[in-house]
Amino acid sequence: MKLFKAATTMGCIALMGAVLAPGSKADEWNHKTAITFSGPVEIPGVHLAGWGVLPAGTYVFKLLNSQSDRHIVQIFNKDENVIYATILAIPNYRLKVTGKTVMTFRERPAGEPDALRAWFSPGQNYGEEFVYPKAQAMALAKDTNTPVLFTAAEIPVEATEPIETADAPVVVEMKQAPVMAAQPTGEEVELAAVDTAPPADALVAMAPALPDTASTLPLVFLFGLLALGAAFAVRGFANRLQ
Repeated sequence: MKLFKAATTMGCIALMGAVLAPGSKADEWNHKTAITFSGPVEIPGVHLAGWGVLPAGTYVFKLLNSQSDRHIVQIFNKDENVIYATILAIPNYRLKVTGKTVMTFRERPAGEPDALRAWFSPGQNYGEEFVYPKAQAMALAKDTNTPVLFTAAEIPVEATEPIETADAPVVVEMKQAPVMAAQPTGEEVELAAVDTAPPADALVAMAPALPDTASTLPLVFLFGLLALGAAFAVRGFANRLQ
């Protein structure tokens, strides 16, 4: 009987651990993903001087903050010790969910880099539609013949120091800035007047999810179930001995 009580106690403790354990690692909510670009990519937002166009290479994308309808995306180097850009984004919905990271681009004329459009994390319906400065958005809309999101707020395009916190003045300004859409004709329209969902043929799978983005909760929960099962097995064995 004492053996059964001990096993039951262990099972309960394991299940409590599963319930009380954090639902995800820090790099699950921030959707950390490594992306490799095969060619140069133009980016919007606040970026380090000289990095308005990222050369071909591997970069790490993360959400700096996702506690509102305005998300802030940061682009790091492969080793995550340099922040190349801090970009305003709004949620963008897709019907088809994939198990890989998907990036979409705005195709430019020959000789010009494609422009970053949206980022979807593995298994997520909602991704990040990037918002450009007004002048840049107007030029992109004309070049690509598609609406481009923009903010007319006077947010600096280049930065000399990286932005590292969600309460940085530039981040606060980006989250409060009104977002509009630039039409290929040069017209400015309300965000609700345009369809920002990328066409299916614009989706490009770039990389699998990083293994360290997985939640620890399922594993802890499994251990809890195993411990509870062991408790019932011990109880049955003890009953047969009586």
